[in-house]
Amino acid sequence: MAAATLGDAEKVKYVPLNAQQRFTALQSGEVDVLSRNTTFSLTRDASLGLHVTGVTYYDGQGFMVPVKSKIKSAKQLKGQTVCVQSGTTTEKNLTDYSKANGLGIKPVVFEQLEAAENAYFTGRCIAYTTDASGLASTRNKVAKVPADHVILPELISKEPLGPMVRRGDDEWFAIVKWTIHGLLESEEYGITQANVDALKASSTDPVVKRILGVSDDTGKLLGLDKEWMARAIKATGNYGEIFERNVGPKSALGLPRGANNQWNKGGLMYAYPIR
Repeated sequence: MAAATLGDAEKVKYVPLNAQQRFTALQSGEVDVLSRNTTFSLTRDASLGLHVTGVTYYDGQGFMVPVKSKIKSAKQLKGQTVCVQSGTTTEKNLTDYSKANGLGIKPVVFEQLEAAENAYFTGRCIAYTTDASGLASTRNKVAKVPADHVILPELISKEPLGPMVRRGDDEWFAIVKWTIHGLLESEEYGITQANVDALKASSTDPVVKRILGVSDDTGKLLGLDKEWMARAIKATGNYGEIFERNVGPKSALGLPRGANNQWNKGGLMYAYPIR
């Protein structure tokens, strides 16, 4: 977004926020875009004075347990303690899942993410629950021996994640939304961080030429210049490259592409056309 809007990928300030702080920080103007593991829901979209923009990761809530517990399914958590962070959809989903399946799960709630993780790893809870991507991150970064912990196969919720912006700034909302779709469509049409300049000079594909500003000037519709998307791709790579670098099978998290694959490869990622 910084590369597309300001012409410089480094012109961005990252502000760490916990679950309780995140919406207030965006509402107050402390941050301009909330890009975090934040689930889109009707309540959040309609009641916080914020806009959801586009899904950058399709996730679902899961459970992590010690291998030595021999628990193979979330249905085996009946009457058990589960560590969870407060102020999240995760907490509500856990309660709903427990009631729907008559499990009587005992939530052990913490305000801070680190406190919930530490409680799990010190044995205060038999399981820890959050989005599956978060579980993979926690296992990789916090567990002394990651192989001693297993993520159970069930996902108990839909968690579409992506950036949010304040209502009332339609121009910024459009830029954030179309940057997401531009990165997605760039992957679909084979535009990468490495070949963006070559394709700009030689491609005859009308879609590629539009995305890179060679033919149509889509930037002017957003208040930007025609190079906006080319700069974004050159700064970060397309969506697939971002995924692989940060969370994919070859990264530290080792997450499969799964539902986050392109629509024409069995996934849910379907870009609105840049035209």
